[in-house]
Amino acid sequence: MPPPDAPSVLVIGCGALATEILDVVVENRLENIRVECLPAILHNRPEKIPGAVRAKLEAANDHDRVFVAYGDCGTGGKLDEVLEEFGVERLPGDHCYQFYAGIDQFREIHDEELGTFFLTDYLAHHFDRLIWRGLGLDRWPELRDEYFKDYKRVVYLAQQDDPSRTEEARLAAQRLGLEFERRYLGYGELEPALVQLTRPKPVTT
Repeated sequence: MPPPDAPSVLVIGCGALATEILDVVVENRLENIRVECLPAILHNRPEKIPGAVRAKLEAANDHDRVFVAYGDCGTGGKLDEVLEEFGVERLPGDHCYQFYAGIDQFREIHDEELGTFFLTDYLAHHFDRLIWRGLGLDRWPELRDEYFKDYKRVVYLAQQDDPSRTEEARLAAQRLGLEFERRYLGYGELEPALVQLTRPKPVTT
């Protein structure tokens, strides 16, 4: 439970992180955190992320602190331009889901094989809607080999030790024609980061 003088916090999150963010909030009784998530499908149109986040920030006028649970997520620095304008921080790194692994471990996994496509619990469970149909592969299956020609493997970053999610991720890799690997990471650095938001800002003199 947050301390009595904890600030009111708004977390503007990627929909692909929504379940895990809410789990952390509930499990840690972070009652001063309000969560608003944008559609996960925006990952397929990253150029729309900065504008969508801006709209949320413009409406966020009744909180002591605002935090954006996105990485750069393919915006090419455009999201950071918006956040700098509002004086708001985001998750470090290029991808929102790399927070599960931590930046250093994520880079190690990526550097092992540059052609790595990542899945999380959410993305594995919603693979058909967000990736297969989201990229139009249900209508033009021949595009699979074009879109994923530079990928060699799928690495599933698991938050829950759930055999059904693992099977979903395995089947997703099979549909993409890629090798499959699973890394169980839990919430990684997400939980301590959210808990940190509930602590009062230090007084500076």
